[in-house]
Amino acid sequence: METGIPAGTGMTGDEPEWRGLPPGLLRMRRLLLALWTAVLALAAGLLPGLLAGPAWAAWALLPLALGAWGWRLLGRNWRSWRYAERADDLLISRGVLWREQTVVPYGRMQLVEVTSGPVERWFGLAGVQLHTAAAATDAAIPGLDPAEAERLRDRLTELGEARSAGL
Repeated sequence: METGIPAGTGMTGDEPEWRGLPPGLLRMRRLLLALWTAVLALAAGLLPGLLAGPAWAAWALLPLALGAWGWRLLGRNWRSWRYAERADDLLISRGVLWREQTVVPYGRMQLVEVTSGPVERWFGLAGVQLHTAAAATDAAIPGLDPAEAERLRDRLTELGEARSAGL
């Protein structure tokens, strides 16, 4: 059956093939949360405990409770991120309470870059940043494997050049 969709677009029929983010991004964010929670718990419990008495060390429970809540929220947020390549545009969906779906037409992309900070590189992650003529439609896909980020950058650049040549 001929669908009229170019091969390799990530689509089958009318429904796009959604891709989630790799688990490395969740691991990185949770590790950073755990480190900051430990530092805050020590500061909130140790200082008052030493200065005002042992009962005041219970303040360490507040950062620990917030860290546990943040742990769960990070998992929900990570699961909400997904992207799909369609024939004419890229879809990016994210959000738990406020869901946001961004549609970036290939012909409107001006710059596609792969970024990776020191912590991301340590975890083997990279992000793709999309720039368009309208600043409000700039989009990003965080926490990808570097090979996937480069593949996506090359593919989006190729499709963007092909679509903008027809304008």
